[in-house]
Order: sequence, then C-alpha cells, then structure tokens
Amino acid sequence: MSNSRAFINAGIKKSDESLQNDVSRTTVWKDFLSLIKIGIVNSNLITTFTGLWLALHFTGQGFLNNLDVVFYTVIGSSLVIAGSCSLNNYIDRDIDPFMERTKNRPTVTGKVSPIRVAMLSALLIVAGTIFLLLTTVTAALIGLIGVFSYIVLYTIWSKRRYVSNTIIGSISGAVPPLIGWAAVDANLDVMAWALFLIMFAWQPPHFYALAMRRAEEYRSANIPMLPVVKGFRRTKISIYLWIAALFPLPFLLPELGMTFLILASLLNIGWVVTGIYARKFNDDIKWATLMFVYSLQYLTIMFVAMVIITLI
Repeated sequence: MSNSRAFINAGIKKSDESLQNDVSRTTVWKDFLSLIKIGIVNSNLITTFTGLWLALHFTGQGFLNNLDVVFYTVIGSSLVIAGSCSLNNYIDRDIDPFMERTKNRPTVTGKVSPIRVAMLSALLIVAGTIFLLLTTVTAALIGLIGVFSYIVLYTIWSKRRYVSNTIIGSISGAVPPLIGWAAVDANLDVMAWALFLIMFAWQPPHFYALAMRRAEEYRSANIPMLPVVKGFRRTKISIYLWIAALFPLPFLLPELGMTFLILASLLNIGWVVTGIYARKFNDDIKWATLMFVYSLQYLTIMFVAMVIITLI
C-alpha cells in the first residue's frame, strides 16, 4: 500500500512539475494572446473585413478613400472581441482546468490575477467601442450587442445550463460582418443580414464537431454540450441539418454573381461529402476532426471569395 501511495504521489508531483515547466516557458506576450484568444480574434476579423469591404463596394465608396473607416473598424472590432474573450476567460477560470486546451491559460495558471483580467477586459471593450464610434453609432451598438450576447447570453446564462448553448452562442459569432457593414452603411442592407445568417448557421456544425473531439473534457467540466447530453449519433444528425440550412443562404447574395453561388454551393456539398467519406474510418473522433478542419477551410474560402469576386 505504501509503495502504491508513493507511486501516486510521485505521479502527482511529476504532473505538477510538468505544468510548472509549461507555465514557466510562456512569455507575457504569449499569455496575452492566449488571454484574448487570438485565433478567435483573427477569424472574426476576416468576416468583419468582408462585411466592411462589401459595404464599400456596393455603396460605391472607394477603399483607399475610406482608409480611416477601415482602420477604426478593424482596430475597434478586434479590441471588442479581444475584450469579450478575455472576460470569458475570467468567468470560466473555474472550469478551464478540466480541459486540455484551456488548462494552461494564464487565468488558470495564476500568472495573471483575476482582477487584472477583468480590468483589461473592460479596457479593451471600452477602447474598441470608442474606435467603432468613430465610424457609426450603429457599428458601436452592434459591437456591444455582440459583447452582451457572448458574455451574458452565452457564457453566464446558457453555457453551463442548456444543451442549446452553442446555438445561443452563435449570435455573437455572427455579429462581426454586421459590424463591418454598419461601419460604412448604418442602414444594414439585406446583404449584411445574409452574411449574419451564413455565420450563424456555420457555427453549430463547426462547434459540434469540436465538442465531439472534446466530449470527455466537456463532461469533466460539467458543460452540457450536445455530444455529452445527446450522444454522437444525435450530434451528427444536427451537424448535417445545420449544413443543410446553409445551402439556400448564398442565394441571398445574388449581387455576387453566379460564380460565387456555384462556389458556395460546392462548398456546402463538399461538407456533406466529407461527412459521408469520413464514415469509412468507423471512428467518431476522426469523423469529427475531418468535419472540424473542413469547417475552418469553408469559412476562410467563403469569405475571402466574396472579396476576390468583387475585384474581378
């Protein structure tokens, strides 16, 4: 018994030392990027810029003549999103230790005190809102709506309570292209709402695939993600249904022409085909991984294509 206890204690000590080594290898800059979830900031910046670009193009305004608006929008939206993400880390610091991808965040390791994280979050959100106000009041208001939906509706209210948390969280993730468009045209054309809908419908299949890969971690953290509560089979069905919901949405953007409609349709078909192809592995995690990777490529290609097509 004593040998067994000694073995366990040695394992715990080794694990603690490993974590300490991981923490010591991080830098202030890396901790900051982790805190603001730079990956999320960058991906949302793509959709924000696309909304901004299309608004400039279809309202007949030149890009170079509006570099100030572009600058204010890019900086403002990035700061608001970064502030929201760091505030999410502040709130979730009690459950992040249970997940492999979040356990080394500075809010978990203790490298940054919670009060400083909260202050930084508030500072980023306020600064970002000020930058957006330099474009239009509508853009700033939409930015704050995004903060409210992400922090209050998702992080505080639904994430730990309801299996529909992913759908509720999709509201905030669909806001960036609206911010970009509103910074140029506060009236928000139908095209802006089409971008919102595409982003809204894209997120559930993207995050459900991620949740399948991290199901055990979500279960340990007691987060009621769909694969944890309903199982993998139900999650796969939901993923296919949300992909199906994406099929008609590009047709809300006829101004982008037939080339875009064909490309978007092929991307949607490709997502379904990827799911059918991945079944051959008879491995739910491999299936989810392929679907997750495809979703990232889908988003990038779709929104970059919108910009490129307007240049042709």
